[in-house]
Amino acid sequence: MKESFAKYPFQGNAHGLTMFEVTHVYQLTPPPPELYTVNEYIVAAQTWHDLRFFAFFLHHIEPRLNRRITNFLLREGLDRYDPERFLNYKQNCVLAMLECLESYDPYKGAEFLTYAHRAIGNALIQCRMMEESGSFSSLDEYKRVRGIAWLYNETGKSKGEVVSEYAAREGCSEETAEQYLTLARLNRSRVPLYITAQDEDGEEIGEDVTRDDSWDYAAILWNGTQAAAVQAAFEKLTYREQRLLEQRNAICMTCGRVSPISERKSFEELAVMFEGSTASGAERAYRRAVEKMTVLLVEAGALHAIRLKRKSVKRIKKKIAAAIYEYQADCDGEWGEIQFDFVSGIGSIVRLAEWDTMVSKMFADRAILQILKCLPKQLPIEILYAFTREC
Repeated sequence: MKESFAKYPFQGNAHGLTMFEVTHVYQLTPPPPELYTVNEYIVAAQTWHDLRFFAFFLHHIEPRLNRRITNFLLREGLDRYDPERFLNYKQNCVLAMLECLESYDPYKGAEFLTYAHRAIGNALIQCRMMEESGSFSSLDEYKRVRGIAWLYNETGKSKGEVVSEYAAREGCSEETAEQYLTLARLNRSRVPLYITAQDEDGEEIGEDVTRDDSWDYAAILWNGTQAAAVQAAFEKLTYREQRLLEQRNAICMTCGRVSPISERKSFEELAVMFEGSTASGAERAYRRAVEKMTVLLVEAGALHAIRLKRKSVKRIKKKIAAAIYEYQADCDGEWGEIQFDFVSGIGSIVRLAEWDTMVSKMFADRAILQILKCLPKQLPIEILYAFTREC
């Protein structure tokens, strides 16, 4: 018992669970009666309509199920020692097996675990889907998003080439394929790859696994910006600025590894790291580092950016009814001016930046949309809004 607890140390969580408990949740005392093969428990459960035999089945296959969940979490770059997450994945797999129990036919020659293999894999992917930052209409859509993400990352081809290739391979329209790719790029920085893996017994499992444990940190910071440009800009920052960005975003710019967002440093913790600073001081320093990084990326041509400054506001009964903003395109040149009527929800261009009726108008239109998204009482005094050419 002591050895088991040493292997699976206690992890703090709302229910006080330990890894030992969640990896032994289906172990019975005393042990269930022995049958000739594990599959006979499933046959008995079907024959006698008695789920006790299914519990006996789980008792014997639990170590194998634990390994499969652990491998999946490892391949996804997730914490395999999080008891609540592990138990959630495990229960979802058991529910999938229960659903397969009714339709399983032992006389077709396949063992139950083989029959339920795909359903268990889908259960794991479904759990992962629920943890994603994006929203998906179905598990099938999520799988397609992962598929085109792999193709985009693995081949290194342009967006148009990947869309055409995926559409031809899957028999869908290019418009649909482009929607999947857009979802993939907005949803996650790390791109899952589909290859054939083998389980512990050497059997091919055909699961989706990742090529390695690296992350696309460019997409984490700047929504799809090229990694090389981000790295070059990052290296121009001071050591303190680099540390602020890495610690606040839970990211390592050397290897590209991104930790769970829960592990990112608070501004209070950053203040402790840089002695003599306060939490508010650390936050201001962080904001300046983000802005400097953005400007460097704009100069490199990897991003566009709009700098907005509030010039004046008009209040009616203490509520902001109108405002005037100055804006600057790509952090350089003469400022333009935009006025907003928040009563009617309309923004209009007073003067284009650089008096440019071609390029600058695009910046003005984006600036209007950005400000109109804000409630009048939350209007920023100054903001730097960055976007890529494809946004």
